[in-house]
Amino acid sequence: MLPAQAQEINWITMNEALEAQKKEPKKIFMDVYTNWCGPCKMLDKNTFHNPDVVKYVNDNFYAVKFNAEGTEEIKYNDYTYTNPNYNPDRKGRNSQHFFANALKVTGYPSIVFFDEEGNLITPVTGYKTPQQLEIYLKMVREDDYKTLTSTEAWQTYEESFVSTFKD
Repeated sequence: MLPAQAQEINWITMNEALEAQKKEPKKIFMDVYTNWCGPCKMLDKNTFHNPDVVKYVNDNFYAVKFNAEGTEEIKYNDYTYTNPNYNPDRKGRNSQHFFANALKVTGYPSIVFFDEEGNLITPVTGYKTPQQLEIYLKMVREDDYKTLTSTEAWQTYEESFVSTFKD
């Protein structure tokens, strides 16, 4: 019997994901977090270590971890995004990275999805259990989001969705 392997999402940077898309087009799944965010830590611990989530994300997406108050330079759509107001001496909250702002991230944690060409699909704000995240992962992976253009369509989709992820 093989020893149990620790299951981890294969996190990379946004720049690495955009570069990888040029060779092998795949959607991007981005975890937008901050260091002070309690629900972000819960998402990391509870949802991003769930074996079903790990396998689905690793099989179907480039997974990006992005600190919305960090200093990483991101080259996206011919523009370099930075966080010029970042204060390294500050404790707790810091200034928001311009890339997080450009993605219209309004709360943490947020999951942001991009299509195979790196175009923004949508941000999804708030803590999600593995089963709550599953509907978004599959909706984006299968391109179902393209047909869900009304609240009614989303409600019907959500009501008919059957989760297969385990706790």
